[in-house]
Amino acid sequence: MKLIDARSIHTGYRHGFRGSVTISKHLSASIFSGEVVGLIGPNGCGKSTLLRSLSGLQSVLDGNVYIGETEISHMTPLERACKISVVLTKRVHAGHLKADTIVSLGRYPHTRLSGGLTEQDRYVVERSFSAVGAESLRYRTVDELSDGELQKVMVARALAQEPQIIMMDEPTAFLDVTRKVELMDLLETIARTQGTAVLVSSHDLELLMRISNRVWLMDESGSLHKGTPQDREFKSLIRNVFHIPAHYASF
Repeated sequence: MKLIDARSIHTGYRHGFRGSVTISKHLSASIFSGEVVGLIGPNGCGKSTLLRSLSGLQSVLDGNVYIGETEISHMTPLERACKISVVLTKRVHAGHLKADTIVSLGRYPHTRLSGGLTEQDRYVVERSFSAVGAESLRYRTVDELSDGELQKVMVARALAQEPQIIMMDEPTAFLDVTRKVELMDLLETIARTQGTAVLVSSHDLELLMRISNRVWLMDESGSLHKGTPQDREFKSLIRNVFHIPAHYASF
């Protein structure tokens, strides 16, 4: 099932009376349920801007983004939050809040005005902790957690939203090799077992190519190329964009 459909979108930033700055033009792409899509490209090419535009965190300059059959600009923030969960790179500074509180906040789109958790909400929170293997972290405060532990908690929060789509921007940026592998494997498992679509931007090319069903490559001009990890011609294009020597074994 097609969950996101971007149709000839222009991405960038509006600056009020100063006009707008365009990063990319005429980008079209779709995301389907149960797949992992890897988003790669050199620094500054517009990956984060694209991710924010697809999630509704910022508006596209032109074109349309559809979530299912609904144009994203016609959705309220709560409606978007019931469909899409976004995990950004920046570390959360939540003081002495417990991990349980952070993950419970993922239920907010479903609790609406009441804010209270029902028995079903609490079950979803417990299930989310279990899915990421973070049950032991539940009652620890955020400032006690390592970067890897905090990322697990943030993924659990994303799962607690029960979204159709999870978007992650550089989720492995501050993790050691072991935690990077754990997190990437977790994302692949979530997509495969829960039918959730995962769009993940990362500079960890080898890991991303291993778990992705499809890959989006943004080049320095902001153009978007689509392929699969098995496609030799596409892998050659990746080498060219990143200036990776042809003899490098992984590519």
